[in-house]
Amino acid sequence: MASSHPNKLFLHDHPVSSYAQKVRIALREKGIPFDHATPKGLGTGQRLPDLAEANPRLEVPALVIDDDFKIFDSKVILGYLEDEYPETPLLPKDPKQRAQARMIEEVVDTQYEAINWGYGEIAWCHRAEGELAEHLISQIKYQTLTLQAWLTVRLGNEPYFSGADFGFADLCVAPVLNRSVYYGFGPARDSALQAWHARISERESVRKTFAEMAEAAKWMEGGALARAFMEGSVARREYRDHRLEFMVKSGGIEIVMEGLRKGNIRFSWPDPAPV
Repeated sequence: MASSHPNKLFLHDHPVSSYAQKVRIALREKGIPFDHATPKGLGTGQRLPDLAEANPRLEVPALVIDDDFKIFDSKVILGYLEDEYPETPLLPKDPKQRAQARMIEEVVDTQYEAINWGYGEIAWCHRAEGELAEHLISQIKYQTLTLQAWLTVRLGNEPYFSGADFGFADLCVAPVLNRSVYYGFGPARDSALQAWHARISERESVRKTFAEMAEAAKWMEGGALARAFMEGSVARREYRDHRLEFMVKSGGIEIVMEGLRKGNIRFSWPDPAPV
């Protein structure tokens, strides 16, 4: 019997985005054929026709199922993949375990992702130097440890957040925790969380996704992103909800104000009316 699934999917993507990474891991875990590419001009804040048609927020990931159906937001995409491809489930059957997986996703998609973003703004974009940079990095380390402790409790004595097998919660945690590992911010040596990271890194879906992230990060940390800001490029980094909250509560509000003055930060769609 022929499959009723859509033809090969297309993912608007960026190799470093934690949200796009978790979607790529899910697609690979489920064995779903897909093509993917980073939209040319992503991060400029300019209207990119192909991406805007799939996501008016101009964010990745956005998934093109066919000419008439396109979806965005990693949570929505993962939900669609679970519904459309139930033969390879990632969510557990038990309602409590499903709720726990979604709770973990919520925390790592908001609080944890924002901390990683904040470090990128300092280390890759050089938005802060001297005492301000030192203060923000100390905040990043402290808040990262807090979240890693929370995740350690969720992991417990199981090999995976999903229990005996790799699943939904694991692929959600993977990109954000791996960014901490990449930055050198834990988890602690010989900890359960470190062992979990080593364990998942051996999976083909995760290994390939992490390799894509590391390759793209070399370009970003090599100074290209910082030069784009210093040379007056149209690059505009998005300070969406939780990222803005992190900067303000952690003492970096002057970074936000300076970004507004220089026009190299943006907020999510819809844009405000012209003044």
